[in-house]
Amino acid sequence: MTEGPLLTAQSIGKSFGRNEVLKAATLWSKSGEVTALMGRNGSGKTTLIKIAAGRLRADYGAVHFGGEVWETPRASVLADLGLFYMPDSGLLSTLGTVRDHLDVICRRFGTSGIEEAAELLGLSHVLDMRPHKLSGGEQRRADLAMMLMRKPRCVLADEPMAGLTPADRLVVAEALRTMARDGVGVVITGHDVADLFDVADHVTWMVAGTTHQIGTPAEARENHQFVRDYLGPGRPH
Repeated sequence: MTEGPLLTAQSIGKSFGRNEVLKAATLWSKSGEVTALMGRNGSGKTTLIKIAAGRLRADYGAVHFGGEVWETPRASVLADLGLFYMPDSGLLSTLGTVRDHLDVICRRFGTSGIEEAAELLGLSHVLDMRPHKLSGGEQRRADLAMMLMRKPRCVLADEPMAGLTPADRLVVAEALRTMARDGVGVVITGHDVADLFDVADHVTWMVAGTTHQIGTPAEARENHQFVRDYLGPGRPH
């Protein structure tokens, strides 16, 4: 695609006390593309995602979204503009059934299609169950159903495939790819290289609190520094 980024978190810095987590880190998302934000534990991926979503305040830098520049973006404002944040802990509360959760999204944003979303994600048989009765994979697929019902412009998903079975990871990956095909900008984090490379159009590598735009998964496989310092000789790529 030739158009500019839908969302950009530009030159972000963030410290917690004396611990400098981010320094001039940049993340962008383009309409119709999946960006994989990759890096080791503690590299700052979740912190950067939260800042881009307005869930955490940066020490410096700005977020560009919805035609505006936000130095101190608020999650509620970005959400109203079409930004959807999926935390690694999930979205479901202990109250209500899966159908109740989806109905809240429909009423809040004027959307419809609960049955269709449930069928797409294999949730028809659990719509009237409470979240604590679901498997981990079903809970994550319910998160995705909420995302689909919201009809966002941009999605920031923190480790959406972590801890899932291979079958559930395939469902999640296909849902994310479907959203990208519909023009949504998608950013995901994670550690399973094969899964991320299968779904991503672009790879951003996070190391030492900053970011490197690596390119396509094919280009990432040929990037000597990325392979040496992140993938390692023993990791499949």
